[in-house]
Amino acid sequence: MDNPHAHHHDNGPPPPHAGGGGGPMHHGPPQQQALGRGAAQPPQPQQLPPQMFTTAAQLLDLTDKKLLVILRDGRKLTGILRSWDQFANLVLQSTVERIFAHTSEPDAPQPQGYYADETHGIYLVRGENVLLLGEIDLDKDDDVPAGFEKGDFKTVEKLAKERKAAEKVREKGRLKKLASLGFEGENMGEIIL
Repeated sequence: MDNPHAHHHDNGPPPPHAGGGGGPMHHGPPQQQALGRGAAQPPQPQQLPPQMFTTAAQLLDLTDKKLLVILRDGRKLTGILRSWDQFANLVLQSTVERIFAHTSEPDAPQPQGYYADETHGIYLVRGENVLLLGEIDLDKDDDVPAGFEKGDFKTVEKLAKERKAAEKVREKGRLKKLASLGFEGENMGEIIL
């Protein structure tokens, strides 16, 4: 038995004590005997975190299914999960990136704007960049997002970038006002400069 975690099931006599002579006989797992003799323990294999196994099991269930993957930078991808590894790196087939350009105000009850799709084909996504992923309901896959109209990718991308730049300016002004009132927050020094 090469497994150090396996229990000693042999009914024969255990090995003699480390003195070489007829010292006391120890009954029990060999690991306990080694501890009594001061023998060095073999290095234990590194334990993987429990979430690693739940992630792997969930990805196994999602293999060959159409997924929506949202990345940390905000990009939204849809594609068929074909492969993955222990780091949750994903290989998507028939990948499409969808972008949205909102024309309504952020606090509007029903967002409105434009959306566009760009086909990427086979796409490798690094696992640490995945914010969220989930299976797409194929019955609703072709539905147009409520309140949005399909547009040209370059035009919608330009609108989205303009909107994001305007929000950044508005956020910078808000943080400056908070700083003038004595509030400090993350990256406050960078924003004010």
